[in-house]
Amino acid sequence: MSASAALSPALRIAPETPADAAAVEALVLDAFGPGRFAKTAERLRERARMVAGFSAWMDGRLVGSVRLWAVTVGEVPALFLGPIAVASDMRGGGLGAELVAACVDEARRQGVAGVLLVGDAPYFSRFGFVMAEGATLPGPADPRRVLWLPIGQPNASGSVRPA
Repeated sequence: MSASAALSPALRIAPETPADAAAVEALVLDAFGPGRFAKTAERLRERARMVAGFSAWMDGRLVGSVRLWAVTVGEVPALFLGPIAVASDMRGGGLGAELVAACVDEARRQGVAGVLLVGDAPYFSRFGFVMAEGATLPGPADPRRVLWLPIGQPNASGSVRPA
């Protein structure tokens, strides 16, 4: 965790473990509600393999989570980031950014072509995400919200599929 994330000395970001799964699902449901199940991003995650996840803990309570999923964009291996969930009493303090940074670091370690996500460009551009104009998700998605972080390939082009 970087110094900027030292929201509290008790805050700890660690790789997600199987024991975290139920708490993560509860946090994501609380953050996004049941409407998340109708979204294209969720449909993609349901069929993809989770590659990594990060959990944020404070005083024994899960306060944030994010996951990375194996996908291909066209024919190249990539990761799909999301959802990012932060407990309501922890929002606005930089925890979401720390979780994204953990994913970016992991993606670079894995050496994939890049990271794809559906999100707000003004928020994610600080991490290097740009519009993924050539990527086609398997369902409806606002193309202005489909973003790509280039790692091994400068742009994303082709159909996005679970890997």
